[in-house]
Amino acid sequence: MDRTDFSFELPPELIAQHPPEERGKSRLMVLNRSTGRREHRVVADLPDLVPEGALMVFNDSRVRKARLFARAVDTGAEVEFLLTRFLGGCRWEAMVKRAKRRRAGSRYQFPDGTMAEIEGEDGDLRIIAFERPIDDAWLDTYGHIPLPPYIKRPDEAEDDQRYQTVYAKNTGSSAAPTAGLHFTEEILERLDARGIERVFVTLHVGLGTFMPVRADRIEDHVMHEETYSVSDETASAVERAKREKRPVIAVGTTSVRTLESAWEGDRLRRGDGATSIFIYPPYHFKVVDQLFTNFHTPESTLLMLVSAFAGREFILESYAEAVRERYRFFSYGDAMYIQ
Repeated sequence: MDRTDFSFELPPELIAQHPPEERGKSRLMVLNRSTGRREHRVVADLPDLVPEGALMVFNDSRVRKARLFARAVDTGAEVEFLLTRFLGGCRWEAMVKRAKRRRAGSRYQFPDGTMAEIEGEDGDLRIIAFERPIDDAWLDTYGHIPLPPYIKRPDEAEDDQRYQTVYAKNTGSSAAPTAGLHFTEEILERLDARGIERVFVTLHVGLGTFMPVRADRIEDHVMHEETYSVSDETASAVERAKREKRPVIAVGTTSVRTLESAWEGDRLRRGDGATSIFIYPPYHFKVVDQLFTNFHTPESTLLMLVSAFAGREFILESYAEAVRERYRFFSYGDAMYIQ
């Protein structure tokens, strides 16, 4: 398939630049794959829409303040880094703006005086070695929330909370698992009140999720590896739901990729793992029965995943309707529930 098979026209003003005034009040498009019906609701309606006996699987990864600004020692120019993966010790994998200018041996000074040097190169990626280990406490002080590039503003104080899910626990993501941003404690309590079971996986969002597809044929795109973890409690719950033929609902594409990567026969693999799974039509889903997700960028791996789940034509028709109905798109935008 061609990358352009997953393109659509989106007016720039529909790209959400800020979160909604109140979490959980976004619009919700409900898609029924069996009937082809579309319904317009709000996220707060979700607890009434989830079928009885369902198991919902959330990604509890927490976003780290992975966006950093430094000064180039040789020129004094400001340089922006996005830390994408911790490599151990003092070394990190990072994306860097104007990457061609950032060569091995280049040195940089960060706001507190900490020095770092580029050790290696891999396309737009750089291996950056700090003079000492840096931790999440240091990043909380000197880093910035890594808002995606289609949000055309600096990060603000509200992003510290609103670009995290209310259940975020395990720090390690370079971007938010954005479907989860809609959930409030009140919505979760209403799901509990209906007896909807919920469990958590952890997938740290990195290049595998947000790196654009540059190959013309999508089959030629190579996904970057991302790490995940599945607890025994979660694995047992998923296995039980599958045996009992109860629907498994993935909250977000990262939950989908974790579940589909870790499934082996009739069991979900426990513990830590890594995945570079690329889901696109005509992928056969083994675990996930329903999906709650945001609206995704044109020609992205995430749009290809939801197209595999619901059908490319149905998804593109639904996106066109979302544009006509003036839905808000992408990370801080509205949501879709695919039944």
